[in-house]
Amino acid sequence: MCSTCGCGGEDGSTRVTLVDGHTHDHTHDHDHAHDHPHDHGTRTVLLEQDILAKNDLLAAATRHRLTEHAITAINLMSSPGSGKTTLLERTITDLDGRRETLVIEGDQETWLDAQRIRSTGSKVVQINTGAGCHLDAQMLDRGLAELAPPDGSLVFVENVGNLVCPALFDLGEAARVVIISVTEGADKPAKYPYMFRTADLVLLNKIDLLPYVDFDVDLCLELIHRVKPDVELLPVSATRGDGLDAWHDWLANRSSAAAPRSEYPRRG
Repeated sequence: MCSTCGCGGEDGSTRVTLVDGHTHDHTHDHDHAHDHPHDHGTRTVLLEQDILAKNDLLAAATRHRLTEHAITAINLMSSPGSGKTTLLERTITDLDGRRETLVIEGDQETWLDAQRIRSTGSKVVQINTGAGCHLDAQMLDRGLAELAPPDGSLVFVENVGNLVCPALFDLGEAARVVIISVTEGADKPAKYPYMFRTADLVLLNKIDLLPYVDFDVDLCLELIHRVKPDVELLPVSATRGDGLDAWHDWLANRSSAAAPRSEYPRRG
């Protein structure tokens, strides 16, 4: 079990699942010490720091490798139901082959979202975390090895729907995008500040529903800027298409500056 957030099975295992149904057992590289009854708090903190330090080292190596191959990885994070998968479907369709786009899907169970992405023609790998509430750098590393993205490609990582733990784990991504929808509370940035503080971009989704919901846009934007004053904000509707040109331009500007090298290495 992951000491940082308490997620995962008893053996820390997750499953990396290809959309064709191929399943691979995968184990967290988490060290688990036995706490002394009188220093539980101290040992827990040290263990959490150790887990995050190991994760960050692997994330840094992944980021370096992706940059070498001019692969841009975008980590999408949000609450469940904010519209991440719908946004991905629309984005892949709108890009229409202008840049090869691949997806890593993170969910606790099922490959329903992966099947939706596959229907767009994009290559996709599903990562099922079981009881886990987030993706980490080791999961992404294994997912990339299965996905084998070509040089110069764009890889979206749809993280597990959760506004807490995904913010703690660097995956090696080029950028983090946090999606909040108008069907959620406008106070989410105040309740979950760390998630919004780590964002490179915030998308306010489902703006086509504003006439039908009680959502204070001004308050939400104010709370986001209190947490991170310089973060970029884009109002969008993944279903109607509002604001998606600006979203596409943002993605184009996030492209890696590194020149492509050889094919992204697969694991043996």
